Amino acid sequence: MSKSLTMYGLGHCSTCQKAQAALEEAGWTVAFRDVQKEPLAQALRQRLADEWGDKIINRASLTWRGMSDDERATDPVTSMGEKPSVMKRPAIETGDLRLLGWTANVKRALDVPV
Repeated sequence: MSKSLTMYGLGHCSTCQKAQAALEEAGWTVAFRDVQKEPLAQALRQRLADEWGDKIINRASLTWRGMSDDERATDPVTSMGEKPSVMKRPAIETGDLRLLGWTANVKRALDVPV
């Protein structure tokens, strides 16, 4: 049985690149979607926000740090629509499993060596 997943992130993000390489090495087929080049529809942004709440926003990113207080006050769905690079990444979906980031727990959940 082949293992496949969808990963949302940025093509130039080193964490996304490392995650994709490790997943493919572990036997996963990765459908990668660069959210900057191919922005997420409002319904998908809403689903991600419903899944992770405010955690979907990367408050350590350069994008976040460059945003005004008014921009930071917007809801995650709007923020990701206006500035896709503010999304925490990678966001991974496979079957019923939804994972955010590239942590040891995410790697363990996907049977990727830690």
